[in-house]
Amino acid sequence: MAGALEGIRVLDLSRVLAGPLCAMMLADLGADVIKVERPGGGDETREWGPPWAGTESAYYLCVNRNKRSVTVDMKSDEGRALVRRLAADADILVENFKTGTLDRMGLGYEALKAENPGLIYCSITGFGQTGPDADQPGYDFAIQGRGGVMSITGEIDGPPMKVGLAIVDVTAAMNAAIAILAALESRHRTGVGQSIDISLLDSQVAWLINRASNYLVGGATPKRYGNAHPNIVPYETFRGSDKWFNVAVGNDSQFRRFTQLIDAPELASEPRFATNPMRVENRGELIATLAGYLERRPADEWLALFHREKIPAGPINSIPEVFEDPQVIAREMMVEMQHPTAGTIKLVGSPLKMSETPAAYYRHPPLLGEHTDEVLAELGYDESEVAALRASGTV
Repeated sequence: MAGALEGIRVLDLSRVLAGPLCAMMLADLGADVIKVERPGGGDETREWGPPWAGTESAYYLCVNRNKRSVTVDMKSDEGRALVRRLAADADILVENFKTGTLDRMGLGYEALKAENPGLIYCSITGFGQTGPDADQPGYDFAIQGRGGVMSITGEIDGPPMKVGLAIVDVTAAMNAAIAILAALESRHRTGVGQSIDISLLDSQVAWLINRASNYLVGGATPKRYGNAHPNIVPYETFRGSDKWFNVAVGNDSQFRRFTQLIDAPELASEPRFATNPMRVENRGELIATLAGYLERRPADEWLALFHREKIPAGPINSIPEVFEDPQVIAREMMVEMQHPTAGTIKLVGSPLKMSETPAAYYRHPPLLGEHTDEVLAELGYDESEVAALRASGTV
């Protein structure tokens, strides 16, 4: 079955996480993604192991399936000429070099647009193309701090805490993919491409969502609540008689059903707890009371009861437990692919479920330069020209 982006060519000049993830999302939807890497080393994440699968790191494998790899020395005149030729044949370009780097190489948007007016050129940087820090490098961990999320993550009286994965990079990748698809739709109407400026810092600030709104409207500096919610109670982690689990009671009706299930219906009629605003105001007393009830039975017993009665609640799974979860299995969120040096590899599946043009897994994460000859032939290079490029170290 053809993918939604069949016939769309993406030139992926990015590396590490945000750019490669964006490009892989497009590849999963059928785009032909050509990943350009430096000869001899390639994407830095190829070395970010262990663990390893064959010759590749697990980190590299996670965001590079469905792509073709071409090695090009972009520091050479011949290499830059080759990239311009690739860009002239592309619909989309994704890059995450420091601001201004590709402009200085003659590979910026204005230069490439002159040869390909329909090109959609997406730049992902730490701080964007404008502003006083546009030329500064940006890393996920630093931006989690600067963008505010660490100030609201962690225990109430504990130190600020980062999220347990590179969530800023992941969010920037998603924002980039959304913007690219919107630009593609615009090009369908106008025939004209555009430049897209995605910043890790912008992405971090944008997903502060309600915590930002609480400050902008109410004026108070948001604080850490541990596993609790600033605006909804009870909406946090509790301990059963054996282990921890989550409860997410989102409205007064759910709270009434919840109190009945834990044999404490009187709490729902208590004026201090009857409505969510009152529960937020009296958070400490209510949570202590609920904890006393919930610690009387094992977590799985509570979860089975809440699940049956449609009370939002769930276990706190380890990563192995996630991939053993029947719902995760049913949703095909773990897929297997064949790899030339690793045999069968397991990867996280796409979350994009589409009825007519589903995401597909059709090409293993490529070996370094695996498709160089193939792609050059498609561009019109003959065997002698390819041999000359190899002899010069250009590819």
